[in-house]
Amino acid sequence: MCGAEPINCFPVLLNILSNTFLRLFNSTERFRVWNDPYYSTRGSGAEHGIFFFYLSYMLILTAGLPPLFAVSNMEDYKVKSMH
Repeated sequence: MCGAEPINCFPVLLNILSNTFLRLFNSTERFRVWNDPYYSTRGSGAEHGIFFFYLSYMLILTAGLPPLFAVSNMEDYKVKSMH
């Protein structure tokens, strides 16, 4: 009923449950549920903007991490600690 992809099962389950509840209340109406493809061929400009924002944030973050390791090693050297 759901096919090979479990991500499509939620709309099918929602449709079955909704129609069951309507049938319990003696209604003649029915819900019809469908889903569009999740991956569109065209991306919006906002998605690209968010991607480049997070990409630049991660690049800045990774540029700031090596000095933290260097400071930790220098402090260990000063107090002559051994692992």
